[in-house]
Amino acid sequence: MKPIVTLTLNPSVDGSAQAEVVQPIRKVRTTDERYDPGGGGINVARVVQELGGTALAVYMAGGATGGVLDELLDSAAIPRRRIAIGDHTRISHAVYERSSGLEYRFVPEGPLLKESEWRACLDALEDLDCDYLVVSGSLPRGAPDDFYARVIDVTDRKKVKLVLDTSGRALRPALERGVHLVKPSLGEFEALVGRQLPQPALQEEAARELVRTGASEMLALTMGRDGALLVTADSALRLSAPAVPVKSAVGAGDSFVAAMTLALAQGRSSEDSFAYGTAAGAAAVMSPGTELCRREDVERLYDEMKRISVPSSIASG
Repeated sequence: MKPIVTLTLNPSVDGSAQAEVVQPIRKVRTTDERYDPGGGGINVARVVQELGGTALAVYMAGGATGGVLDELLDSAAIPRRRIAIGDHTRISHAVYERSSGLEYRFVPEGPLLKESEWRACLDALEDLDCDYLVVSGSLPRGAPDDFYARVIDVTDRKKVKLVLDTSGRALRPALERGVHLVKPSLGEFEALVGRQLPQPALQEEAARELVRTGASEMLALTMGRDGALLVTADSALRLSAPAVPVKSAVGAGDSFVAAMTLALAQGRSSEDSFAYGTAAGAAAVMSPGTELCRREDVERLYDEMKRISVPSSIASG
């Protein structure tokens, strides 16, 4: 199997820590600090590797913080290809407040790209040899709204299946070109269709309509503790989220995308891959800070899901 390639235009150095109480003005003393390479596609690459697959992380980075990101990726043994930029890579931070069980997440907007830099990124994609490309995360300032649509022009020529996980200004132009799999959260999907979707029937109807337009062959709608919905041209499947202790929401969606894409690349059915992704998303919230999911948790939750609530196409996967 060829490596799963991930593309991250706006990566970050992800820091996390814990504090007893988070309060204004006073110094907030933290413990359990850790730093990881982050950003949507880089998180996907980390999880693919954790689950036994092979990934290549393609990303844009610059400045002193870009060097730190490189070191973190090398320490995690993630194969990488960096497209250099002039501006600094962002640093994100998450703090878990022990007294309340709440998590505070600070996410900067990131660097300002030059046109020559984002064009160099498109050029770099022409040389890649893969069957799946995961495009995940926000667009940095300076990148055109249709950047991911331009990526699809490349993947279409190369017969590469594109998996899309983004929101806001980047999402609609890409879907107008058509993708293999798109994974919005419920809030992102409601923003896309321009209306609230509080009932399961409304969610399924809107998802079916998007698939019918050719925007995506598959739509996986994630809803946190309310589970997830998979819609294809032929079917719809809703799965409940496994009940797990919640320590951090960081990277749950990325873990879902990584596991589902890996399973698809391995030739497993869309339903089975969806269940594996749901297990990985649940496993991610069990890990503190920026750690993401652990393989043993993913496999255990997936096995439990096969036993209790999924159709035969999953149970036999």
